[in-house]
Amino acid sequence: MKAPDVAVVGGGIIGLAIAWRLTQRGRTVVVYDAVSPVAVGGPVVAGGTYRAGAWYVAAGMLAVGGESTFERPALARLLETSALRWPEFAAELEKESGLELGYADTGTLSVALTTDDHAVVAREWAIRGVLALRPSELREREPALSPRVRGGAHLPADRQVDPRRVVAALRSLLPVTRSHVTDLGAVRAGTVVVAAGCGTAALTGLPVRPVKGQLLRLRGEPGLIRHVINGVADGRHVYLVPRPDGEVVVGATQEERTDHASTAGAVLELLRAAIDLVPGLAEFEITEVLVGHRPATPDNAPLLGPVDGRVVVAAGHHRNGVLLAPVTADLIADLVASGTADPLLDEFRPGRFSCG
Repeated sequence: MKAPDVAVVGGGIIGLAIAWRLTQRGRTVVVYDAVSPVAVGGPVVAGGTYRAGAWYVAAGMLAVGGESTFERPALARLLETSALRWPEFAAELEKESGLELGYADTGTLSVALTTDDHAVVAREWAIRGVLALRPSELREREPALSPRVRGGAHLPADRQVDPRRVVAALRSLLPVTRSHVTDLGAVRAGTVVVAAGCGTAALTGLPVRPVKGQLLRLRGEPGLIRHVINGVADGRHVYLVPRPDGEVVVGATQEERTDHASTAGAVLELLRAAIDLVPGLAEFEITEVLVGHRPATPDNAPLLGPVDGRVVVAAGHHRNGVLLAPVTADLIADLVASGTADPLLDEFRPGRFSCG
């Protein structure tokens, strides 16, 4: 059989989005996906028990934020560009696949439980240019919030999507081969795109490390929470992402660890912070306890661009893989199809950590 034009190594949201855009540009593409039937750890119920990429654990918040992000102007521009592309990306993928993605534009409420918490998050509100809301104004928008909440802000430009639905939609449109690639030289294709998340380091030697995150999925009364809530409760950071069917994703810890163990301490901290902010969650059922690993680089910005004349990399997206999927797919597909790199890629060259 004739070799495809492009092989994409990595069947997560980044790799699949790139493959989809390449097929739209007339290229023949095959995706190699290394998902293995290994237990994630913890009482996983929904969707089977297997270890997948970061997308499987991700909550799907589409928010350009965080003080550290705005300390890196190039990354902030990339995030903002991708956020603007998400509405069209979602609409096009839903139309082409016939599947619903859980895309919603309800915005985020950033909330603080205590006066000290308020001082911490107010810095980000100032950076993003949003006005603080009084507790009464917050509860008008979100009645389920605890009366103890000290203050907050509404971020109307934030969106959310269900990453599992996005991956299912993309997979419905693409040829995916279940294979664990260990040698790029053995991959038959004119161009190889490595989008293997934490597995990118073993394939390319590039500095991508796993950052462990633990996350919960709860289920209960639909509509209890109207917005995504990103909060701080007694110094504990937590986000709550509601789905229309009553699911609430609660996350996420961040640990420089490589193990897959779900721990009692992490679960306790997530539940304590979540219930402190929204007491009604105490009645919800715990349906999943999940552990995933975000692919991070030394500067926590992605690696995007050519490694050599045949291999292109798109990895190291850390906490922003879902948000950056549309712009990454467009930039890498254009690079592969035309041979010309967009200036947006300049700050994310894979070789930027090399000596000399």
